[in-house]
Amino acid sequence: MRLKGKTALVTGGASGFGAGIVQAYAREGARVVVLDLNGEGAARVAAEAGNGALAVAGDVTRQADIEAAVGKAVDAGGRLDIVVNNAGWTFRNKPMLEVTEAEFDKVFAINVKSIYLMTNAVVPIMRRQKEGRIINIGSTAGSRPRPGLTWYNATKGAVNLLSKSMAVELAPDGIRVNCVAPVIGETALLESFMGVPDTPENRAKFVGTIPLGRMSKPSDIANACVYLGSDEAEFLTGVVLPVDGGRTV
Repeated sequence: MRLKGKTALVTGGASGFGAGIVQAYAREGARVVVLDLNGEGAARVAAEAGNGALAVAGDVTRQADIEAAVGKAVDAGGRLDIVVNNAGWTFRNKPMLEVTEAEFDKVFAINVKSIYLMTNAVVPIMRRQKEGRIINIGSTAGSRPRPGLTWYNATKGAVNLLSKSMAVELAPDGIRVNCVAPVIGETALLESFMGVPDTPENRAKFVGTIPLGRMSKPSDIANACVYLGSDEAEFLTGVVLPVDGGRTV
């Protein structure tokens, strides 16, 4: 098992990409703490994942909730080896001037501020360990944006870039930071990203822009996160890995 003996914390783990990451990590031997605003969903995913997975209900935009989840992970495993900042949100696809201030604040809080809060909570721990792995879930939207999602695209551009900057700054501490950048995926946010009903015809329009001919799946993102969290990737840091079927080629 590629993550045997590791302790991992996955945010937004109650559904979508996050649930896929939790399941893959547990299958590969990691003890996983699942942090999600949806406490019931987190508990369900943890139970299904097995291998001692634990659920924590919490808001990734609140420092106290982040610290509580980090504390539970350290208590469970004696250390914290891997953090996956997966929690994310988007407003519905629409012209940029129609996005409300509340929507703007929310998308930056969940997609960007949460990583700031998590970094402040986990880096001191990983520095004491002299080792750690942080994986941020960015997006192809941060490098090849689609119209109607300008402010969301900006958050993912920030995630893609901050991952590189974190990698450079934290490398002397033995902390590796990488980013996975998925293309549009089959998750609960699909209609919001498309801005139109989720019909076979509308899906086909988006799939037509992806050379390998399908949207991303949770398993695609999970497999990339397993690799980046494993010892096999020990010399990789500052990588923004597109998991996009060729979308950004």
